[in-house]
Amino acid sequence: MDYGDKLFWLSVLIQRKYAQICAEFDLTPSQATLLCAIRNEPRQMADLAASLGMTKNALSQLVDRTARRELVGRAGSAQDRRVVMLGATPAGRVLGEAVYAEVAKRLPEIAGSLDADDQRDFERVATALVDTSDLSSPTSKQPITP
Repeated sequence: MDYGDKLFWLSVLIQRKYAQICAEFDLTPSQATLLCAIRNEPRQMADLAASLGMTKNALSQLVDRTARRELVGRAGSAQDRRVVMLGATPAGRVLGEAVYAEVAKRLPEIAGSLDADDQRDFERVATALVDTSDLSSPTSKQPITP
């Protein structure tokens, strides 16, 4: 296998472990990702779509499904009526925190068969990849009442 193959299979390992964790919370991976992304503060829908690599329409559909479970809510921005803010409801916040904590605890298990030095190297490289990616978009500090 070449490097691309290894990255593909690493992605499968991560996605499989993530899906198992999400299923334990009765969430789809997309719903869990959404809740984790907004668990601390509301986000602008447009920024969130860009961060998650989704179209605005796809995010809107995901939000609709998650809102039916009363886990998220939309609100307008006080500064700009065109901006839609998305925030977790109290139940969504609790669930998002629980999922996030479980992922943070159990996802590193994929590197469990590596020796201690390789685990540290893996953590260093994974951190560098995320820190230099464009995953983080500005968050909004605007309040929301779901």
